[in-house]
Amino acid sequence: MFTFELTDNYILIYNHKTKEIIKEEIPYNIISNNKIYDYLKLNKIIIDIINKYKLLNSLFKTKINILIFENKELRDLMDIKIFVDTDADIRFIRRLLRDVQERGRTLDSVVTQYCTTVKPMHEQFVEPSKKYADIIVPEGGYNTVALNMIIEKIRSII
Repeated sequence: MFTFELTDNYILIYNHKTKEIIKEEIPYNIISNNKIYDYLKLNKIIIDIINKYKLLNSLFKTKINILIFENKELRDLMDIKIFVDTDADIRFIRRLLRDVQERGRTLDSVVTQYCTTVKPMHEQFVEPSKKYADIIVPEGGYNTVALNMIIEKIRSII
């Protein structure tokens, strides 16, 4: 199993079996301050890394891309596609708390950004990508029935 992590400058891929860390540099302007600015280029980089290290038949845990299902080439590499769905109210509250507490933003700036950019982009790009998922998990990690089904499916694959 592999875990992908993003920093501003690198993609780090951790191999849970060998404890090896693969570190690949990300070109400038794709990610900055933990914001992804070019999903198409990032998806291409991920595909190149998968091919370079021959990771095709590996199990991945990814924390990197809410638009990963939009890329057909990446979808075709996946044995199982899981979309973790969270209620819009919960997403907004999490963003509000994080941006105010951790990033020092004002309440007004977070609300304005959410209403003018985040929500419309989510509705235009993220919501439609659900159609590519094999499983849609409502309520994320709190849905123990779905989690147990996923665990059993992953066990059958590995």
